[in-house]
Amino acid sequence: MRLKKVATLLLASTIVIGVTACGNSQNSGESSKSVAENGKDSKDDTLTIWAWDEAFNIKAAENAKEIFLKDNPDVKINIVTMAQDDIVAKLNTSLSSRSYAGLPDIVLIEDYKAQGYLTSYQDEFADLSDIAKKDDFASYKTAVNQVDGITYGVPFDSGVAATFYRTDLIEKAGYTKKDMEDITWEKYIEIGKAVKEKCGVSMCTLDPNDIGQIRMMMQSAGTWYTDADGKVSIANNQALKDAIAIYKELVKSGCTKQVSDWDQFVGAFNNGDVASVVIGCWIAPSIKKAEDQSGKWAIAPFPKMKENKDSVNASSIGGAGWYVIKNVGHEQLAKDFLAATFASNVDLMNTLAEKITLVSTLNAAAKAENYSKPSEFFGNQEIFGDFAKWTSEVPSVNYGLNTYAIEDLMTEAVQAIVGGADVDSILNDYQAQAEAAVGQ
Repeated sequence: MRLKKVATLLLASTIVIGVTACGNSQNSGESSKSVAENGKDSKDDTLTIWAWDEAFNIKAAENAKEIFLKDNPDVKINIVTMAQDDIVAKLNTSLSSRSYAGLPDIVLIEDYKAQGYLTSYQDEFADLSDIAKKDDFASYKTAVNQVDGITYGVPFDSGVAATFYRTDLIEKAGYTKKDMEDITWEKYIEIGKAVKEKCGVSMCTLDPNDIGQIRMMMQSAGTWYTDADGKVSIANNQALKDAIAIYKELVKSGCTKQVSDWDQFVGAFNNGDVASVVIGCWIAPSIKKAEDQSGKWAIAPFPKMKENKDSVNASSIGGAGWYVIKNVGHEQLAKDFLAATFASNVDLMNTLAEKITLVSTLNAAAKAENYSKPSEFFGNQEIFGDFAKWTSEVPSVNYGLNTYAIEDLMTEAVQAIVGGADVDSILNDYQAQAEAAVGQ
C-alpha cells in the first residue's frame, strides 16, 4: 500500500460526523427496509467493493474479481476507487446512523484504523473467522482485526519494514552488504556518517512532520503509543524513549536530508541524494522508477535498537485488510468472494507479486513461484522471500483506536525533545494531553 498519514484520526468512539454528510432519513429508511425484506442476504447477486489507490489496491481487487467470476459468472462486481479520507467519513457517517444505502459490501480498512471501527461498530461487520484462519496469516496482522477472539478482517498487504540501500555508495564508504545485515540503529548511523563524508550523500531523509521512523522502532520492540489494553502509554514507555533518542541522534549526525512532502521524499532517492530508505516494503515500486539505478540497490532487515533488549530486526508500517459490512445485504456472497480470493488464493498472491509488487501476509504465499524469483533491479536478490521471512518476525502490538491522533501530538513532542527539552518532562506533559485528546 501507499502509506498516507491523515491529519486527523477517526475517533470512532467519541466523534460522530454529521449524518447529513452522505445520507438522510429517507435513505436510512430505504436501507433498513431492504435488509429487513431480503433477510441477511439480498437475492441480487451484486457486490460493491471500496478501496483506494488505483495502482495497488484497486488492481488487486480487479484481479480478484477476474478469478471469482470464472466460477461465478452471474455475479456482478462493482469496484469503486475512493480516497481513504472519504471512505473514513462515509463509513463513520452511515454506520453511526445505521444507514446502509450506498455502502459497499466489502471495504478496505487501514490496520491503524481497524480497531476504531470494530470497537464502535462491531455488530456492523461480518464474522470472518470461518474463512480467515488465524494461523494462515502473519501473526502481527491477525492481531489488528480481531475482537474477543473473533476475526472481522482478511489481512491483505504486508507493511513489513526494510532497509533499502545503494550498494555502490555503501561500498564506496568502506562497508559491505554483510555490514548492512541485522544491524543496530547505532551501526546504521555510523555507516551514514561515513557515506556523508566519503560520498557527499546523505544516508536517509527525515520529515519533521512525519515520525514514522519512531513508530517502526517502537513496533520492533513490541510497543506502541498505547498499551495492551489500549490505554495511552507515553510517559513511561521505554521503547518510545529509546526511539526518540535514536531519532535525535539521526538529526544530530548530519547524515540526513530534510524533506517536507512525499514528492521530495521520493525525489531524494530517485535523484541519488540519499543512500538508503528505511520504510515499508511498498516503497519498492517507487525506488524502481529510477531505471538508471538498476542493479545498484539491495535490501536488508530493519535496524534494531541496541539499548532496548526487546527490539528485533523486524517491524512494519502501513498495511490494510478487507472487511464485510454485513447489513448491506450480501454478507454470504461477500464472504464467498473473500474466501476464494484474498483469504486463500496463492495463485492470486503470486500474480499480484509480479503486477503490483504485493508482499502478501498470507503465509502460503511465501511458497509461490514469484516469491523465489530474483529481482534484477535489486542485484538479483530474492526480495519477496526476504520480505516474507521478515513479515513472520514482526512483533504484534495493539494499535489501539487513536494512533494518528496521538502521533499528531507526539510529532510536536519529538521536535521539542530534539530541540533540547527534557525528555521525561515533555513525555509526562504529552501523556496528559493525549489522554485528554482521546477521552481517557
